[in-house]
Amino acid sequence: MPPVDLIREGDRILRICNSCRYCEGYCAVFPAIERRQSFGPGDLNYLANLCHNCGECYYACQYAPPHEFAVNVPKLLAEIRAQSYRQYAWPHAFANGAFVWIVIAACLALAMLFAFAGFYRVISHAVMVRLFGSVSIFVIVAFAVGFVRFWRDSGERLSEFFHPSALTKALGDILTLHYLDGGGDEGRGCSYPAEPQSQSRRWFHHSTFYGFGLCFASTATAAFYHYALGWKAPYGYFSLPVVLGTAGGIAIVAGTLGLLWLKRTRNPETQASGQNGMDAAFLALLFLTSASGLSLLAWRETAAMGALLIGHLGLVLALFLTLPYGKFVHAIYRSAALVKHALEQSRDA
Repeated sequence: MPPVDLIREGDRILRICNSCRYCEGYCAVFPAIERRQSFGPGDLNYLANLCHNCGECYYACQYAPPHEFAVNVPKLLAEIRAQSYRQYAWPHAFANGAFVWIVIAACLALAMLFAFAGFYRVISHAVMVRLFGSVSIFVIVAFAVGFVRFWRDSGERLSEFFHPSALTKALGDILTLHYLDGGGDEGRGCSYPAEPQSQSRRWFHHSTFYGFGLCFASTATAAFYHYALGWKAPYGYFSLPVVLGTAGGIAIVAGTLGLLWLKRTRNPETQASGQNGMDAAFLALLFLTSASGLSLLAWRETAAMGALLIGHLGLVLALFLTLPYGKFVHAIYRSAALVKHALEQSRDA
């Protein structure tokens, strides 16, 4: 659970918000606050992951610093959200920045060793499938355990997550990034990286998210070609796996660069202290993975292909192993929080 002092501060600030209610139309967080009279650890973790950190409420709040009440909801929830990533992680021992950096360094060092040793000439398709298949299973289990822990602490039964109308409503909010579209002024975007409203964060998030989806579709299509149709790689430049992967890679490169730029120019007063490094590391690793994949495609018929392949696989391995312990987990907990919010809305009706 969040540290005791963070729980007390969360209860204090959100009680003030409940008395004021000026921001109740800005996003999903404030209607959720109004349904509660007190705020325990489970409530705070839910609200923190429901928050999209758009910053709108900070600039609108009459009690924000330097007021003596010092109400700063985005920063408070960002601190709790970062802590929740560690709390729900499985295994707990891996939920620290040192582990993430060690994994990244080890995977890249291993890739360099393989490249220099010329091992790319003897690594079989079966070995790569077993390696990445095992890693994928581990990551899926880690995500599942984290989700169950979060959902249990939210006070809901697991079966409630599959409520059809709530799941449909939450899915729409996820796919459109509804709460980055603007609060008080619908359609003008959020106050990020600074007070002027902008759609840039929403666009860059969309580019990264849908790019990731295209790359996954590319991998799934290539697997279908290989195992179901017996068509062996490499595939032509205008084949479906290559077209999907290229479009996804370009979208991820554009999205991650945009998000990194926004992080450099954002207002630090609305962010959790110490989280910027982990967030930037994830975005940089995602960028390098996509950029190396595009480079591999461009030079796959040259002598550099082997070294590029090993480097790309090392980056992919590092990315997958660190997914459950970095910024990516917000996709799991925020999606779950949006489903819970939709459930609460349906109960109010």
